Amino acid sequence: MPGPVSSMRGTRRLSVCCPSCWPGQRGHAHDPQAGRVPLVEAYRVTASLLVKLDETELAWLAADRAMTVATGDPLLVAAATVQLGQALRAAGRAREAGTATLAAAYRIGTPDLDVARLSLCGTLLVQAALAAARHGDDRAAARVDEAADLAAEVGDGNDHHHTSFGPAAVALARVAVAIDLGTPDEAIVRHEKAVGRDGWRWLPPEHRAAHLIDAGRAYLQVADPVNAARVLLEVDRTAPAEVRHRPAARNVLAATVRHPGAPATIVALAATLGVTRA
Repeated sequence: MPGPVSSMRGTRRLSVCCPSCWPGQRGHAHDPQAGRVPLVEAYRVTASLLVKLDETELAWLAADRAMTVATGDPLLVAAATVQLGQALRAAGRAREAGTATLAAAYRIGTPDLDVARLSLCGTLLVQAALAAARHGDDRAAARVDEAADLAAEVGDGNDHHHTSFGPAAVALARVAVAIDLGTPDEAIVRHEKAVGRDGWRWLPPEHRAAHLIDAGRAYLQVADPVNAARVLLEVDRTAPAEVRHRPAARNVLAATVRHPGAPATIVALAATLGVTRA
C-alpha cells in the first residue's frame, strides 16, 4: 500500500483529477448524513475508472476514501468494498482483495436478504472469486457457484447498488476465472455461451466491453487472432472508449496485430489508434 508521503501526494492528485467527487464532497460537508451516499458513490465510480486506467495507487485511495465515508453503514461499507477489492487486485494484492471481499460478503449475508442485498453480497462473492483465481486458488470456482445461487434469485436486468449483478454477470465472471486459472479453452466455451444469454444485452455497455477484452485474451492464448480481432472490433462498436483509452484493451489489441494471422480490419483499427506491432 502507499506510504504516508505517497498517500498525501496521491490525495492531492485525487482531489485534482476527481471533479465528479466535488459536488459530493460539498454536500457531505454541508450535511454529512444526507451527503454520505452520493459521496461514497462518487468515490466508487472514481475508483473503478482509475482501475481501468491502471492508476492503481489513486484507485486504492479513492476506494479507501469511500470506505472511510461509509463507516457506520454496513451496506455502504459493503458497496465500497467492491471497489476496494478491484483496486487491491489491480495492485497485485489479490490475496488481500479476496480476504476483504469475502469477509464483507459474509458480513452482510443473512438468511432474510432482500434483492438489493443479494446483489451486493453476490457481487462481493464474484470479486472474491476473481481475486482467488488471480493467485491460482482453485476455490475461485466455489465462490462463483455461491454467487450463482444468489444470482438465480436476483435475475437479470437489475442494477442494485450499481452492481449489474445477475446470472449474466456471473456467467462472465466464470470466463474471467477460467482465464486466470490458465484454462483458455474452457473460458472460450463459457464466453460463447455467455454472450448468447438473454441477460447479455441487459448488461451495461462498459461491462460487456470489459468482458470482450477478456475474451480477446482467451482467444490469443489459443492462437486464434481472427476471433480476438472480432471481439475487439465489437468492443469498439459497443464502448469505443474502452479500447481507445484502457491500457488493458490496447495491450490485447497490440498482441493481436502482432500475430501473423491478424485480419486487416484489426490492423486498420490499431493504426487509427496509434497501436503498433512493435
